[in-house]
Amino acid sequence: MKINCLVLAAALVLPAGFAAADGDPVAGAKVFKQCAACHTVDGKNKVGPTLQGVIGRPVATAQGFKYSKAMTEFGADGKTWTEDLLQSYLPKPRDLVKGTTMTFVGLKKEDDIKNVIAYLKDPAAAQ
Repeated sequence: MKINCLVLAAALVLPAGFAAADGDPVAGAKVFKQCAACHTVDGKNKVGPTLQGVIGRPVATAQGFKYSKAMTEFGADGKTWTEDLLQSYLPKPRDLVKGTTMTFVGLKKEDDIKNVIAYLKDPAAAQ
């Protein structure tokens, strides 16, 4: 009987843990406010390129945006923005892309990074 209770408790707790590991788009929308001075998720470029559809998009290819030489060279070998690449980029963008013109210093908290990525995957989920 105790084992059955433990299995049931684990089944109830695990899905919540997995959801948190994937990030929360609502929390990500709040964190994204730091990015919104330069970026949008609605398809419009600002000082920075739109981040609409960024996950799965080749680096430095947002239509109508003129990228820095550093970012263009970073993407020249065919890199694509994946969740993993964003997890490497967002903490210290200037360390990963030397010479980038992006002035943002990065996101320090792992949860903020996961949440922003969840938001970028599906901005509508934050509404």
